[in-house]
Amino acid sequence: MFGDIMGMMGKLKETQAKVEETKKQLDHVLIDEQSSDGLLKLTLTANRTIKTIEVDPELMQDKEQLEDYLILTLNRAIDRATAMQEAELAAVAKEGMPNIPGMDLFK
Repeated sequence: MFGDIMGMMGKLKETQAKVEETKKQLDHVLIDEQSSDGLLKLTLTANRTIKTIEVDPELMQDKEQLEDYLILTLNRAIDRATAMQEAELAAVAKEGMPNIPGMDLFK
């Protein structure tokens, strides 16, 4: 019985290390997003760090429009990054979880 528990603990530690490594790798996965008309373009990592923002000069003439574009485009990009991050981390976690009867956490 203790062997099983020790084995599970080892597997959990290994999975935790894999999750941390995956988080580091997601810093290098870039997500590009742009407004529907292409006047605003941005890039962020799958860990939701903004890398670039390109604003067409036309948008610089209207502060409110620029703010609206930033909010909409950033929210779309963040949603995509979050979904990617969650999928990657869930895959790593599922792969590394010990088989505990009655505890299928990832159906």
